[in-house]
Amino acid sequence: MSHDAQVYVRSQTEFEYIKQKRKKDMRNQVTSFAIMIFLTLIAFTAVAAGFSVYLIVPVILLLAAVQVVLQLYYFMHMSEENHQVAAFFLYSAVMLAFTFVLTFLTIVWWG
Repeated sequence: MSHDAQVYVRSQTEFEYIKQKRKKDMRNQVTSFAIMIFLTLIAFTAVAAGFSVYLIVPVILLLAAVQVVLQLYYFMHMSEENHQVAAFFLYSAVMLAFTFVLTFLTIVWWG
């Protein structure tokens, strides 16, 4: 039993294109990771500085939302092509969760 394996040899131009694309992707991931670490440090510093709870909670929630978007976009590879269905379900889940939280916050605060 033999297996016919085809070997595809890339040209130098294709190799350079893939190399540049991967370099750009890695730079974007490292940059977004550094931004997320910085946002986490801001949140910890705000809590440690003893600011008012009414200021800290919305700021931390905003920073968390920014981190979620960065993680979905870069680390879950939503920036790549052919991820429209997965992106639709992820963003639908985010909107559903946001609506759920907003609904229950409204019920608790105004109910």
